[in-house]
Amino acid sequence: MDATDDAHRLTTVEDLPENDSFLFTVRERDGSQEEVILVNGGDCIAAWKNFCQHETDQRLDRGFGAAMRDGDIICPKHGSMFDGCSGHCDNGKASGSTLLSVDVTEDDGEIYLTDRTCDFDHEGGIEEDDDDDMPSSSSHLTF
Repeated sequence: MDATDDAHRLTTVEDLPENDSFLFTVRERDGSQEEVILVNGGDCIAAWKNFCQHETDQRLDRGFGAAMRDGDIICPKHGSMFDGCSGHCDNGKASGSTLLSVDVTEDDGEIYLTDRTCDFDHEGGIEEDDDDDMPSSSSHLTF
């Protein structure tokens, strides 16, 4: 049995260029949702829970890609840099911490979620439903 037989296909290596990220949401065993970023750190493909270890409410990818430089993921608030392959930070306010990993596997150019502690929920981040009674847009005009 192949490791990807039960796995969810996320994307391809070709569609995840070096120093880029792919945001998706997983459902944990307790039913809660977590955002995850998949990154191409140049030497590896890795997935991490989408928050800075210094301040857990600070998302690394705020919906338009994680800031990355030379394979490092940069916290947009503090500037701490996490190694995209190991998740370790050796600078700034998050120094000495490591991002929480999510297991993924690359097989023949395809990237799969293989973590047994969670299930794929959807692409993108967790939907915020704070304004359930409000329309999704204040204007229906297009330009």
